[in-house]
Amino acid sequence: MRIANASQEIRPWIVSLLLGENLPVDDLPVLLDNFFVAMDEEVPVGFIGMETYGQYGLLRSMVVHPDYRNKHIAAILVGRLEMKAHELGITELFLLTETASGYFQKKGFVIVDRNSVPEPITRSSEFAYVCPVSATVMRKSL
Repeated sequence: MRIANASQEIRPWIVSLLLGENLPVDDLPVLLDNFFVAMDEEVPVGFIGMETYGQYGLLRSMVVHPDYRNKHIAAILVGRLEMKAHELGITELFLLTETASGYFQKKGFVIVDRNSVPEPITRSSEFAYVCPVSATVMRKSL
């Protein structure tokens, strides 16, 4: 298993996998900067991304192909994303989830009130209109 920078060549696969898991794709950035893909030889099997807002990062679009779950791929992707966040000087990572709060709590994220989220994150498409208000908001200090 190797982790690579996401590229436009695998974008159709990424979109298909995200849609298959009912995750948003409409606001997926044109350029996939700070997005990573887990590859099993030449087959993409997982994906994760981060939008940056000054010192804050927004983790988004984490997904692992169903045939590759429970193999620690998500943990590897989160670890790679956190390394990139450190490199960029990100001090806090945020995310919104409807289904994975338990998983992310195990990774050091804590549930926070929507009103405590820094203003740059609240202006993101994920926060402003893509994810429902019922989504759990989580934060991790780096």
